[in-house]
Parts: sequence; structure tokens; C-alpha cells
Amino acid sequence: MPVKDSFRGGVHPKGLKDPQSKRPLRVYEAVGDIVLPLSQHIGKPAKPIVKKGDPVLTGQLIAEADGFISANVISSCSGKVKAIEKRRTIAGTMQECIVIENDGQFTETGSFGKREDYSGFSRDEIIARVKAAGIVGLGGAGFPTHVKLAPKEPDKIKYVIANGAECEPCLTGNDRLMRERPEEIVEGLRIILSLFPNAEGVIAVEKNKPEAIEAMRKASEGEERIRVLPLKTKYPQGGERSLISVIAGVDFPITALPADVGCIVDNVGTIYAVQRAVAFNEPLFRCVLTVSGDAVKEPANLIVRNGTSISELLEACGGVNDGKTLKKVLAGGPMMGFAFASLDVPAVKTTNGVTVFAEDACEKAEKQETACLHCGRCTTVCPQGLLPQLMADAVYIGDLERYEKKLYGLECIACGSCTYVCPAKRPLTQTFKEKKAEIMALKRLAAGGKK
Repeated sequence: MPVKDSFRGGVHPKGLKDPQSKRPLRVYEAVGDIVLPLSQHIGKPAKPIVKKGDPVLTGQLIAEADGFISANVISSCSGKVKAIEKRRTIAGTMQECIVIENDGQFTETGSFGKREDYSGFSRDEIIARVKAAGIVGLGGAGFPTHVKLAPKEPDKIKYVIANGAECEPCLTGNDRLMRERPEEIVEGLRIILSLFPNAEGVIAVEKNKPEAIEAMRKASEGEERIRVLPLKTKYPQGGERSLISVIAGVDFPITALPADVGCIVDNVGTIYAVQRAVAFNEPLFRCVLTVSGDAVKEPANLIVRNGTSISELLEACGGVNDGKTLKKVLAGGPMMGFAFASLDVPAVKTTNGVTVFAEDACEKAEKQETACLHCGRCTTVCPQGLLPQLMADAVYIGDLERYEKKLYGLECIACGSCTYVCPAKRPLTQTFKEKKAEIMALKRLAAGGKK
């Protein structure tokens, strides 16, 4: 049983989930070219197995996992390979992509879509299907799911946690998925539990989603190994470490994996994808995302084909709201999302939101920034128990050793809580993200030098 219904620290930002939370999932079919980056996941980019001019079908493998931590890339449309070249992606970087000239027919391979009896599947067969489908964590991190489902000691897994918290403001895609596809999510969780004989399945949902809680409870009735756990509405309740601290009652360092403390955590969208892969042999070529914000005319929860242009999705939601000016567009929500460098970039497996604002809150905060007031609020809200004030001081004087070794700066999960409460409007999270990236780059360089 859980130790509590929430974690230490955290903040209470406005949910900003209306009106999109009332909008059912809607399928949107891409019109333009499909652009599929070879890296839509943590780990090594996939390796193309098609070439320019090749015809492709929906659901076809076009790039295969290249290494242990990597993931397959699946075509989300039918058409012809137009190019394999560097294109700008959501992160703003140029990455190798497979560009498909979309024929608008979405002709499928014919190898998926029919329900199969998987009751006799072995553990290895289930994991193989998940790997073949190219499934990664759909909560944003993108860790290859087949790797997560194959820990060294599966018998020691105590909890399989279905993350339906969706604590990020503005995002409502998971909420709608739980309300509209609860039976499929429960079946997916049951499939995962078959890999871990000693584990309990816990569906974790924040209390501000009563319809989702009720739908998941109804779908899981009679399931001896599955329960629904309503959680306090607090950000970042959906963080992997936050969930584990609540459900398993343990904390662990960033260098450890959830499996090291007996937990497997998967987003409900990921679990739904597992159900489709195992029961229907369906690869992952669609994602659920929310288009919201005060500058978009028609907020929506969309089921879109991976590789669809963000600008196309914005137009599909009516474009910019009357009387508004498009000031800032985020990939994700306002707490952990990051600004698009361009809207001419593709939605990928891990894209869970497009948030469109008429004002730039960061720009306003920059004009109000002052010196640290030493109020301690940042320390109080940090879910990791870190000292953001001292971390920032170490960054400003260039003391990387103190930042990493003494203040545990790499433990920061970039949730944005410290920045949210800072009365001095200091860009703490942005500072830590930049410094973490710099330190990790130096570590990679050092490792390469040793080789």
C-alpha cells in the first residue's frame, strides 16, 4: 500500500486543462509529407533500411534499432521515400530523417489489425513484439520500452505503475485516453504484469480527473493484481521518482533505474501501445497529443501520425485565435515544455502536446529578474530535495565540481518548480538544464578520449 498520496515538495500551478479536457480524441490524417527522425528515443539512432525512391506502406519498418538501447522507426503513411537527409526537429537540432511523400491513401501492410490469441506467448515473444513495434516511453522521455520490460531480475519487480497522472498543465491527451480506451489500457497492463509474476499493477491518476479514475476502476473490476490509486493534484506528481516515492515508499539516486527498487513505470499511452502491439501486432506509428493554449482557436486532443508537421496540426485546430498574436509555441506544456525554433518540424512518438501562447511568460520574467532574495522557496518545493539557490551560485562562479559532486546538480529533473516559485524571477531550471547538458557533453568527450 502507498505510504502517502503525494511526494515531498512540488507546486500547484493552474491546470489550464479546459476546454480541451472536454474534447474527445479526434483522428487527424496528415496531408503533407511525413518526416520521421531516426532518433525519436533515448539511445542510438535507428538505421535506415530503405532508400530514396522506395515505395512504403503504413506500418512498414523503415529503420531498425541499431544497438541495445535503440528503437525501430515505422512508416506512418503509404507513399514513396522522398529523401533521407538532415531536417530540423522539435528540439531545434538538425537530425537525419526519412522523408516520405505521403500519397494520402494510408495503405497498410496487412500484417496487423486482427486480434490474436497471445495467451500462449512466452516472455521473450511478448518483448519481441514490443521491440518490433518500436514502442518507447510516451510520457516524454522516450526510453525504449522493450529494454525497460527486460530487467535482469524480473522476479524482484514489486510494482508495475501505469502513469496516468498527467500533472503537466494544459495537457489532456492521457486523460481522454483513459476515459475512452480504459479496457485496452487495463489489458495492456495485464500483458506487462504477465512478465513480472510477483508484481502488483497500480494505475496512478491525479484526483482532478474523476472521469478517468472512474473509467479505469470500472475497467479493472475483478482484476486481482490491478488497483487504481487516486493521487493528490500536485506538480510534478507524474514524475517517475515522485510516483515511486508514493507507491513504493522509496527514494533512489538518478544513477539508479526504477527496476533497481522493484518498480516499472510506464505512461498509460505506452501501455495502450503495448496492448496494440501484442494483441493486434500493430506497430507504433501514431501518437496522442493535445493542442491547447490561449492563442489557438480550437483546442483539441488529436490522434496523429508520427511525422506530421506541427504547422499542419495548428492549422487543423483552426489556426491562431481571433484577436490574438502568436507569441510562443511549446512542445509539451508550460512547466517542462520547450519552445519551438520553427513550426515546420514533425510530431514524433514522444510529442504529447503543442501549447500555443499569445504572451511569452519567460520574456516577461527576464525583465523582472533581480538578485536572489534568499527566501528558500526553491529548496522547499524541489521534489528531489536539492538546493537550487546554491546550485545556481555554483554555476555562476563556474564551479562544476561543487555543482555535480557536492550539490548533486545532475539529480535535477528539470521540472521547473523552483523557477515557478522564485520571487526574484531567476531562470533556475533553464540554468540547470544548460549546465547538465554541458557536463554530460564533457563526460562523453572524456569517455571518447579514453578510447
